[in-house]
Amino acid sequence: MNLQYLKAFYITVKLNSISKAAKELHLTQPGLSMQIQSLEKELEVMLLIRSNKGVELTEAGKVVFDYADTMLSMQHNIERDLENLKTSKKELIIGSCKAIGEYALPCSIYVYKQAHPEVYIDYDIANTEDVLKKLSDRTINLGIIQNFVEQKDIIMEKITSDKLLLVTSLPMLRSKITLKELCKLPLIFRETGSGARRTISECLSKYNIGLENLNIIYQLNSMEAIKSSIISGKGISFVPELTIKRELKDSVLREIEVENLNLQSDFYVAYRKGHLLTSYEKDFINFIKSGKRGFC
Repeated sequence: MNLQYLKAFYITVKLNSISKAAKELHLTQPGLSMQIQSLEKELEVMLLIRSNKGVELTEAGKVVFDYADTMLSMQHNIERDLENLKTSKKELIIGSCKAIGEYALPCSIYVYKQAHPEVYIDYDIANTEDVLKKLSDRTINLGIIQNFVEQKDIIMEKITSDKLLLVTSLPMLRSKITLKELCKLPLIFRETGSGARRTISECLSKYNIGLENLNIIYQLNSMEAIKSSIISGKGISFVPELTIKRELKDSVLREIEVENLNLQSDFYVAYRKGHLLTSYEKDFINFIKSGKRGFC
């Protein structure tokens, strides 16, 4: 398969425009159309339906587009890794879940960087599901995720454990509630794909409580946004203790104990089974599992 033609198709779909894609790829519109047609001919399927509103994927096009995303990422990563070998560049490419990545991990990266100034660190924050996807498609080489996820191509090593606390800034709420009362509270939740959401869902299911039984007023994909919402009194949420130590100490937030509910998350460093770890990646794994990591 011609990767140049695949890229032409992929960019066209992403931009939803032949003209915009041609400009992005420094091609003429007829030249771009010819590349897409050549790809369709090679695969013996129709990929796109063109209209005045842009382009629309056929069923075959949807299949090819999903694979194109992975294949083009792999091509980019191969070129990047080979270039790093030529220049002897040490690049640590890390992805982290938001529960630990927005607060605790930046301090650890700073400490590691102080001891390894020659290592360039590329650090990306996403939810656990996306971190695992980026590991699989080789966008990143190391991932920090929340909770163990069974995945045949990924190795996971435990870093630490942390409590998930139900917290509020509202003074009128009691400090201890029942599960029945929990279902009535105005809750702010993380998005689908987050490790925290999965932990809560699995724990509540033991008591035959589904997320649909909760009063979830809205979802946010940022721990910082959730924390700000709680502090301003817009709702209540389950938050990793690591991210709110200062707020608990200063009494900006306080814990609400839920009867019979003990939520704990484990955090893991993850990497691909087939990935040959560099010496500095091994150093980082040993560092992040040690007491020297210096979480904020």
